[in-house]
Amino acid sequence: MSNITGSGTVWSLPNYAGQIFSSTPAETPFLNLIAAKSVRTDNYQFPTGAEYIHETAAQPGITEAGSLTAPDAISYVRSQETNVTQIFQERISVSYARMASSGRFSAVSDNFSSAQTPGEVEFQTARALEKIARDIEYTFINGEYQLSTQADVANKTRGILAACGTTVDAEGAPLTRAMLNGALASAYAAGATFSDTVLLCGAAVKQALTDAYASQWGFSAPPTREAGGMNIMQIETDFGLLSVVLSRFVPAGTLIGADISCCRPVEQDVPGKGNFFREELSRNGAAEEYQIFGQLGLDHGPMWKHFSISGIGAGESRTPVLVANA
Repeated sequence: MSNITGSGTVWSLPNYAGQIFSSTPAETPFLNLIAAKSVRTDNYQFPTGAEYIHETAAQPGITEAGSLTAPDAISYVRSQETNVTQIFQERISVSYARMASSGRFSAVSDNFSSAQTPGEVEFQTARALEKIARDIEYTFINGEYQLSTQADVANKTRGILAACGTTVDAEGAPLTRAMLNGALASAYAAGATFSDTVLLCGAAVKQALTDAYASQWGFSAPPTREAGGMNIMQIETDFGLLSVVLSRFVPAGTLIGADISCCRPVEQDVPGKGNFFREELSRNGAAEEYQIFGQLGLDHGPMWKHFSISGIGAGESRTPVLVANA
């Protein structure tokens, strides 16, 4: 089974009876965490913050005589940090003949089956929006920054992984509490405040987190012997409570500590149309054609708010064995 490029026809978009399922998961956990905080911009390049630094803390040694003359002034210089919105765009094209054949089945049917997609254009629109949402989730995690310099150079928004100011390389070692504690201490030393930090990770690292913390002091056996296992979703640390969020788009062997208190999507509207709108394209034949267009970027705030651990190994106790279906 594969998708096609171009217009959907009676022959390229076969119709089937029964419930519709997708083997491609469509959840977007990181986007869901920050979506409600979205803001709008009228410039594709937007600020993620204006930062300044202090001198190293020290004990003053000012004498009474010295205090009679004011010290030299210190002026705090700010620096501008930025990111960009980028274009997300999809096209939908369905022939008139395909739209008129919603009752035609391409495989087995029976007396209780009916077409689950009587409106092919709406079905394709919904799938295009799912694709865009998945692309946004991937980009907000893995995006690599690129600033457009001319019309044929794309803006690319920086994702949260590239925005991590503290990075630790595990060098293939399995994840341990000591490793996470070390990364937290390094991020704290760099200025992280852990206001609302979540740990984003994929399946293997999520299992490693559970393994690392499930046996710690304070857990008790369940009251019934018919249940077992652990699912660690929050971790209490010396720097605050961290929530664990499972995401399919975090690279393997990587753990991201993202302070979502300073993360938000930045939308760029098209005047009179809004953002992520569907509009009909000019017709030059017997097909309905639309495009979905939107511009979005990630405001990740200060980079020193976030940290990551990469190169995490599986460890002896977590070596997966894949068995092919018969």
